[in-house]
Amino acid sequence: VQLQASGGGLVQAGGSLRLSCAAPGRIFSRLAVGWFRQAPGKEREFVAAISRSGGSIGYGDSVKGRFTISRDNAKNTVYLQMNSLKPEDTAVYYCAGKSTILSVGYFHTWAEYAYWGQGTQVTVSS
Repeated sequence: VQLQASGGGLVQAGGSLRLSCAAPGRIFSRLAVGWFRQAPGKEREFVAAISRSGGSIGYGDSVKGRFTISRDNAKNTVYLQMNSLKPEDTAVYYCAGKSTILSVGYFHTWAEYAYWGQGTQVTVSS
């Protein structure tokens, strides 16, 4: 199953971007979804995650208070709203999906996810 990540781009520090992650409708409702990012020379980092129901949400420490994850099950899409962007947010952002029977609970370890998108580049200039 391939997830489709989109919405990346070049933005100045302090600006905003919204990333989208779309999945096939037949499985989307079964997925908990996470966002991760990886900058050159650095390890993959947890950004945010959301449960199947949308009722459980978690964020990495570096983005708390600036990023918001949400999901629209009618559109089979998860969003990552990124505000107050900093140059250190520059990375390739990946969305990932985990099929689970649990409607609550999210997952913050990349190894827990079986399905991945192709990544979208976010570049924040100073």
